[in-house]
Amino acid sequence: MSTRNRLWDDVLLILTMAVLAGCGLIYEYLLSHYAGRVLGIMESTIYAMIGLMIVAMGLGAFAARKIQCAFNGFVWLELAIAFLGSGSILIIGGLIALTQTFPEILGQMFNLPPDAYPRGGLFKQLSFIAFNSPYFFGLILGFFIGMEIPLIARIREEIHQKHLKHNLGTIYGADYVGAGIGAAIWVVFLLTIDISKASALTAALNLLAGSVFVIYYWQKLNWRKTLISAHIVLFVAIIAIYQFGNSWLSQMSNLLYLDKVVYSDKTRYQQLTFTERNIGAMQDKVINFYLNGRLQFSSSDEFIYHSYLVSPVLAGSARQENILIVGGGDGLALRDVLQWQPKRVTLVDLDTELINLFKSPNEKLPKQLANSITSLNKTSLQDKRVEIISADAFIAIDKLLQNNEGFDAIIVDLPDPSHPDLNKLYSVNFYARLKQLLAGDGLIGIQSASPYHAKDAFIAIGKTVDAAGFSSVQQYHDNVPSFGEWGWTIASKIGAAPLTRLTKLSKLPVQHHWLTLPMVINAFDFSRDFYQNQASIPINYLGSHAIYQLHQQAWQDQQGLNNAHLQ
Repeated sequence: MSTRNRLWDDVLLILTMAVLAGCGLIYEYLLSHYAGRVLGIMESTIYAMIGLMIVAMGLGAFAARKIQCAFNGFVWLELAIAFLGSGSILIIGGLIALTQTFPEILGQMFNLPPDAYPRGGLFKQLSFIAFNSPYFFGLILGFFIGMEIPLIARIREEIHQKHLKHNLGTIYGADYVGAGIGAAIWVVFLLTIDISKASALTAALNLLAGSVFVIYYWQKLNWRKTLISAHIVLFVAIIAIYQFGNSWLSQMSNLLYLDKVVYSDKTRYQQLTFTERNIGAMQDKVINFYLNGRLQFSSSDEFIYHSYLVSPVLAGSARQENILIVGGGDGLALRDVLQWQPKRVTLVDLDTELINLFKSPNEKLPKQLANSITSLNKTSLQDKRVEIISADAFIAIDKLLQNNEGFDAIIVDLPDPSHPDLNKLYSVNFYARLKQLLAGDGLIGIQSASPYHAKDAFIAIGKTVDAAGFSSVQQYHDNVPSFGEWGWTIASKIGAAPLTRLTKLSKLPVQHHWLTLPMVINAFDFSRDFYQNQASIPINYLGSHAIYQLHQQAWQDQQGLNNAHLQ
């Protein structure tokens, strides 16, 4: 072989290695990202998946020595990786859907009551295996990816017909550069599209690499017709996954919800799902809204949650002219705030797509669902008094401080601290900066998770707010049927405690159709020993992840509740 041909071979092999390294890193992100959604423990799942795949890649590198022909082995390897890379998420979704719905199918078949459906024993074990199947696919995929570098290195030496002194250095250099490019592609592009499309596009590159080898090294391959047929069949499958994969995945995910799924979509940050339940011919349908499979509100009782979030804060503040809402992109807390006739409301929420969905539901949602959303939030997000800031609240607060903004009351309506990115919004640093924005005679109210299911996390939120320098911090709770026992934290910057202010009122200044002042005051009562272990519960400083860990531990300890939002 001429020197020129060897140079072209080198370029082909090094470029192929860089592309495949990028694909390998993307598969790690794809599987860990999806596994985090499935298991609901995003941070630990991502780290575990990446660590598992790295170990598997090492094992694959050792196993590559057993492959006799590097050329044939590489082509079959890329076929296997393309198949697993494009299809594993669909297979995982199918396994989870099957194990979750099979007990219901059996129950209906034998006319069993819902509470007698077979969910324990073998069925519980099968469900556990299905929910942890992402790790299995990560292990297998990592094992195969680990074989690529040794095979490429062997192919280079066979082409040059000698030992190459810097062979591994060259291959690893291409691998590292390609992995970096793959990470950039994931962040900039693939995160913005459906996960099935991302997996199909990535798998197409593996298939392309295999196809190029089939053409370029045709004479060195066995079973050529079989290889060509396999490439064609898999190419058609990848096109189908790209085109219909998201629909298939959505249908499988929809089987996990008890109610009928009427709309599902993905934003850059989260999966949105609306379900609908008929409860009678003369009654409105119940609309439930989920983010990443976790219930955010139910139209049947969201007014309970939002009335407790808003009314005590505004009733105890000296003025209600200029209000800040952190979170609350659905416009429901804002709806209640607007009943107090403020002059100005600033709402800060990260997800622009979610805000637009609730602001103009008729543009994307089915007509009946859009009408239900409009009826719920009263088009509050379109009110001229409302300024919407689409940004990370942690950063947006700094800009408000730089502009010397001040607010009569602040309402924090963020999701539970179930992800490390949310933990910073439950930190001393964040609350201290909100305190600077709050008027001296105003109150701040914070949704604080469940004092029953996540008691330590609930108490930790109160302690963290107190550590931020508020003069008086108190907590209250009540039952929200869709969530169970729920809690809120309220604090004053200076002056009288929130409960003291509320007890001086004769009634709520703005009447609510359900909530009364005595109900609010009674909500501040807890059981006698509720705060008994308060001293041992940590404060959540920035970077400590204390509240995130407490919240995760609470729900892991109650495995029967971990997936309750899907039942």
